[in-house]
Amino acid sequence: MAGADGPSPTGVPDVLVIGRVCIDLYPEQVGVGLEHVRTFSKSIGGSAANVAVAIAQLGDTAALVTRTGDDPFGRFAHDELGRLGVDTAWVTPVPDTQSVLTFCEIYPPDDFPLYIWRKPTAPDMYVAENDLPLNLVQQAPIFWATATGLSREPTRGAHHAAWQARGRRPNTVLDLDYRPMFWDSEDHAHGAVDTALDHVTVTVGNLDECRVAIGETEPDRAAEALLERGVELAIVKMGPRGVLARTRDERVVAAPIPVDVVNGLGAGDAFGGALCHALLLGLPLQETLDLANAAGALVATRRECSLAMPILSDLTEFAAAARASRSVAAGRVPTG
Repeated sequence: MAGADGPSPTGVPDVLVIGRVCIDLYPEQVGVGLEHVRTFSKSIGGSAANVAVAIAQLGDTAALVTRTGDDPFGRFAHDELGRLGVDTAWVTPVPDTQSVLTFCEIYPPDDFPLYIWRKPTAPDMYVAENDLPLNLVQQAPIFWATATGLSREPTRGAHHAAWQARGRRPNTVLDLDYRPMFWDSEDHAHGAVDTALDHVTVTVGNLDECRVAIGETEPDRAAEALLERGVELAIVKMGPRGVLARTRDERVVAAPIPVDVVNGLGAGDAFGGALCHALLLGLPLQETLDLANAAGALVATRRECSLAMPILSDLTEFAAAARASRSVAAGRVPTG
């Protein structure tokens, strides 16, 4: 596992992640508006940071390229990422800026309003080409980016510099991650993601994100459209219908796993971390999708995001239980 400030033990992390980091302030009183909340828990958040933590918790090495505010929250983010096993050599403060604070309200099972303080924008929007470890971008087995990083300069240019250096090698992942609050318009988001699709080999997104990216909301048509753009693995999250994964040769679906949802906000990032773990192992596509799907379901039963990311033994136990439950429901005897 990577150290807090130095490079990964081998010099090249298993996964290099670029993107958002913030401070999550989540209420300890559930089912009430923020005006009635008395106390909050503090943890790091942001999609890219959560994915990096999820990867590290599963025992793989992860490095994060991002920028924080030049304030106590930024120092907390740097230290906490390191404590959770993420290489922070490329996590740097932006002078005279403030870190992003994210508050949420928790109304299980499916309502988690977010209130994000960015003044005037997020420090991670200042990631520039000269902040990139381009040698690691080229060499890392997996390079993970999110579409949010394309919403502003200079980070948009940094992403394209990274993709240019990487040369569309396998496991160049784009999380379609569409959040309207970060964009000037949906058309702007579509154009930026459409251009990015020429550089990546794996995409992950829900149906709304596929609509923005490729103009399709029917799962198989969306996956086909992404494959036609040169993507090698298209993953489409279908909500209550589960998750679809398509390559040019395979089509698999992971069924939804019923859980008592506590907070759904970190589920997609846990999915991403487990997806990376399975890709590193070279697991068959069905096993890959089932493991990632189980990670998302497990984290939805926990309150925080980064602090909810499971270690490998917890995840494999949960995934095995989910598999056994499906077998029983289908009238089959589980085989372990």
